[in-house]
Amino acid sequence: MIIGLLVLGGLGALCGFGLALAAKVFYVYVDPKIEAVAEALPGANCGGCGFAGCGANAEAIVKGRSSATSCVAGGSDVAAAIASVLGISIGAREPDFARPGCTYGYEDADLKFLYDGVQDCRAAVLLSGGSKVCPIGCVGLGTCARACPFDALSMGPDHLPVVNLEKCTGCGTCERICPKNIITLTSNSRRIGQEYTLAQCMAPCQRSCPAGIEIPAYIRKIKEGDPLGAVQVIKETNPFPLVCGRICVHPCEVDCRRNLVDEPVAINHLKRYAADYEMKSGKRIQIPRAPETAKRVAVIGGGAEGLTAAYFINRLGHDAVVFEGSPRLGGLLRTGIAENRLPQEVLDWEINGILEGGVEAKTAQKLGKDFTVESLLKDGFQAVFVATGGWDTQMFERERGEALPGVQVLLDFILRQKAGKKPGLGRHVMILGGGKAALDAARECVKEGAKSVCVVSRKSEAQSVYSENDLAAAEQEGIRFHFRSALTKMIGEGSALTQVEVTRLSLNGTEEQKETVPVDTLLTGAGRFPELIYVPGKMETPEEVQEQGPILWETLIPYPSPFSMQDIGMFRPGEATSDYKAVVEAIGAGRRAANSVHKFLTDHPVEAPVRMIRKTTDVLTVMEIEPVTTSRRVEMPEITEERRMVDPNAEIATGYSPEQALEESKRCLQCGLICYRRMEERPQQIQ
Repeated sequence: MIIGLLVLGGLGALCGFGLALAAKVFYVYVDPKIEAVAEALPGANCGGCGFAGCGANAEAIVKGRSSATSCVAGGSDVAAAIASVLGISIGAREPDFARPGCTYGYEDADLKFLYDGVQDCRAAVLLSGGSKVCPIGCVGLGTCARACPFDALSMGPDHLPVVNLEKCTGCGTCERICPKNIITLTSNSRRIGQEYTLAQCMAPCQRSCPAGIEIPAYIRKIKEGDPLGAVQVIKETNPFPLVCGRICVHPCEVDCRRNLVDEPVAINHLKRYAADYEMKSGKRIQIPRAPETAKRVAVIGGGAEGLTAAYFINRLGHDAVVFEGSPRLGGLLRTGIAENRLPQEVLDWEINGILEGGVEAKTAQKLGKDFTVESLLKDGFQAVFVATGGWDTQMFERERGEALPGVQVLLDFILRQKAGKKPGLGRHVMILGGGKAALDAARECVKEGAKSVCVVSRKSEAQSVYSENDLAAAEQEGIRFHFRSALTKMIGEGSALTQVEVTRLSLNGTEEQKETVPVDTLLTGAGRFPELIYVPGKMETPEEVQEQGPILWETLIPYPSPFSMQDIGMFRPGEATSDYKAVVEAIGAGRRAANSVHKFLTDHPVEAPVRMIRKTTDVLTVMEIEPVTTSRRVEMPEITEERRMVDPNAEIATGYSPEQALEESKRCLQCGLICYRRMEERPQQIQ
């Protein structure tokens, strides 16, 4: 027995020695910070951070390849714990959550066949893309719900995913696993910045709205008896529902699918009903604001575009200040619309809502007189957006001459020259567009002593309005031409423009090559200043020197709109070259400008989303609908002729009653890409 104990003891000692030796030989150092961060992470291994699991993310966080806020599943508490381990401070983070994008389940959608195979969406789409006729429709087999690591998804009775917002962490597992990409991550900021793409299920009215409003969603809210909820939906992309409800040209109604059977839904009247309800209730609806960034943005121009841009810049977490030359905000909305169409108190309510949201406004402040782009940048603004319309541009030119550094309107240059006034020019002149007038102006610039003069045109030499003799004579005079080119950037110092970037375009409008040209005077053939974002330039000197001397700056161009036929340069074909034709177009431009500023401030490329729908894009749709019960559109009530005679300023349209709004909302077919609601009952007609 003693021998046995000795043998066992010896074996134990030998094994212990071997283990100790192995531990020494094969020892792998583990950073205690990585272990501490891994303990702080929730251990869900959902992949929402972009790494294989929590352990891989912990290592990446400590090594600086991932941020302390990268764990979307853990939220702010986990981020704070990680920051404590690393000894850093973090800012607040806006939460993401999943959002399904399909409108109708397979029981209500048109089908190609009945699927009875493996109950997994990824398997089902291998057979002709799934059973639905719609190429982007939800397959409905619940793969996303089963994959959710937090049990935040379930399948509804219509076989579409339902999100539990209290459980959803925005990890993105459902988004990655969906073979149709119809469930995506969203947030308040993402919805502000959304542009419709070919990958989305949307109604024809939505994609024709210049402001990008989710029209079926707000009409559904009205039908459910929630007009304030409808206003919330509208204000995600349009802060002027009262104004648009009165004067919008409503292109959405032209594309309403009900036109195929009777009359379009009164989309604009319903918008007005919801907005009027908000104003009469006294409750101010504001969309949530993203966490503050402490970054400041100046907006020049207090019209519809400028106020829209400022509002959404503020909602995206930045501080926005509007500089308006006139004593009151509103632009042409205040001075160009009759009182009986847009009462002043209605406009004031709308503008006050923007100011109450946190936008600061400085009125009676004129560009070029009371402040300059340079002074704003020196005052600490990280970006300056120019939202002066065609009318304001003309006023700048008439009253104060050059307001933007080096930029003048070609028409005013010509008028001053013909009036015998000596135009103020630099040594290097560039003329952007302008047709035949550009060539005449170029010759005048040469006569005035300009050292170099060049003309930039998006057209090719063969497509231009210039004859061979015109071009030959101009070149003899030293005038240079940039055909099939666009101006993509301006660069300057202090109050002076010093050079511009010209991009050569391919035949299909894409970029070929860039060239930097010395320019100190730019004459634009359009009837307005370009919509530009001025930002501090790349510093080549220490900040102390920069603060003492003239500030360096350069410009960004907001990403293209759905109206644009090309993506590159300012004054893109299809976009406005003077005042916008409708306020809703100016509002859409303001929102895109705000998103462009936000992209720049958050170090993202200032570009449109891939496959963004343009006005020229062919989108799948249906040319006939059935069975749909016909119903008459509810007309907008108006005041009597006698009242109009007594009070010409009285508002003519009086708005829907709750009963009228309810009945008109029932006419909406709640369309998707090709799906729509089949109506079984005729709505009761309310007079």
